[in-house]
Amino acid sequence: MKSTKPLFRFQYHIVNQVLVAVIKNRPFDANLAASAKANFNAGHLWTVEAVSEVLRSIPRCFFQSARSIGRQRNPRYRAPLKQRNLNQEEDKFRRNVLVLGPAAYRDPQNVKLGLDKAVEFYSWVETHFEFAHNEITCREMACVLARGNRLKSLWEFLKEMSRRGSSGLVTTATITCLIKVLGEEGLVNEALIAFYRMKQYHCKPDVVAYNTIIFALCRVGNFKKARFLLEQMELPGFRCPPDTFTYTILISSYCKYSMQTGCRKATRRRLWEANHLFRLMLFKGFVPDVVTYNALIDGCCKTYRIQRALELFEDMMKRECIPNRVTYNSFIRYYSAVNEIDKAIEMLQNMQKFNHGMPISSSYTPIIHALCESGRVIDARDFLVELVNGGSVPREYTYRLVCDALESMGEASLLDEEVHKRIKDGILKRYRQTVKVKPIMSRKGYPDLEGV
Repeated sequence: MKSTKPLFRFQYHIVNQVLVAVIKNRPFDANLAASAKANFNAGHLWTVEAVSEVLRSIPRCFFQSARSIGRQRNPRYRAPLKQRNLNQEEDKFRRNVLVLGPAAYRDPQNVKLGLDKAVEFYSWVETHFEFAHNEITCREMACVLARGNRLKSLWEFLKEMSRRGSSGLVTTATITCLIKVLGEEGLVNEALIAFYRMKQYHCKPDVVAYNTIIFALCRVGNFKKARFLLEQMELPGFRCPPDTFTYTILISSYCKYSMQTGCRKATRRRLWEANHLFRLMLFKGFVPDVVTYNALIDGCCKTYRIQRALELFEDMMKRECIPNRVTYNSFIRYYSAVNEIDKAIEMLQNMQKFNHGMPISSSYTPIIHALCESGRVIDARDFLVELVNGGSVPREYTYRLVCDALESMGEASLLDEEVHKRIKDGILKRYRQTVKVKPIMSRKGYPDLEGV
């Protein structure tokens, strides 16, 4: 949870000065405190926003590897998570063996330095500036310890903060955020421990905490424990009954996990569970939203269950749940894969006709590829021009595919120079934003990434 209040200009300077001291491994002592007070003599030097900014910056400076710079933040393309074993990872680091997963290519010494400095800064601000920590700064410090995988110190820190009487430093929101961070780090068993320790920290789990731990369990494929928690929430008179988001998490996770299994029987079983939960959700009176429908439709389309996907689409329209671009893209990808291009084009036109979303590159790309593979190069060229006129930039492979197909037919002049220039400029701009270098141009004038 990030603070909404912006920092003042002098607070940016003190935050940067502290980060420099952390990076250079300078001690947090009275001399540094006196220097800060002398250079920044203004009101309250440390606020909740400034302390939170320092704590949030430490994982970015110390916990990321050099290979993580410029990585894609979209979770769609990440490999499936697995439950991590910290003892095995520590042993591999000691033997200089490659560690895969969230801790891959991290420097243990930098991680240790960042954790030690975060703990030292947390107490330094409180001691020398009489700063009173609240629930937000406590949450940020707990997230730093979780991201650094220092779990023993994390439990001790939470226990100490919960002892501070009625100050309310450890709340349900704090533990929920901590569960989310541990789940993202692949420490799902530890996230489950934090969930069951809520009572020890004088907290009571709410439906958001249940949804967070269920999602963390589903990410590593532990559906048995996730369903147990759902059944517990469904008990009569339970304090935290499930909501629409609870069922949506399980349905989308079943559909996504079925794609990751290489067994047809397991895929059918996961999709059956997703459809069963969807019907159970309707039976209990919950109204599915567009995210629920999109997850189930995408799972059915990817497993070639198009009739079930169309039934869900019709039910979606009957319930006045407006589809969006994600809904139509699932059908477009399916019809393009099975070479029913006209139906894919019809879906694209319906999305534009009923104003259910603005088609972008992900909507046009399957159609353009299918048209080129079936020999309808002129139609592929028309859709490429329509894509560019809509303000989107095609992928380099799509652009090359259309250009090579037109050149093989002797119709390269159908794509005028203005369209070429707009596409090349857009691709170059995207490359510079991603890799921060100027790509090499090939002989045909296409951006070439082989030398990057």
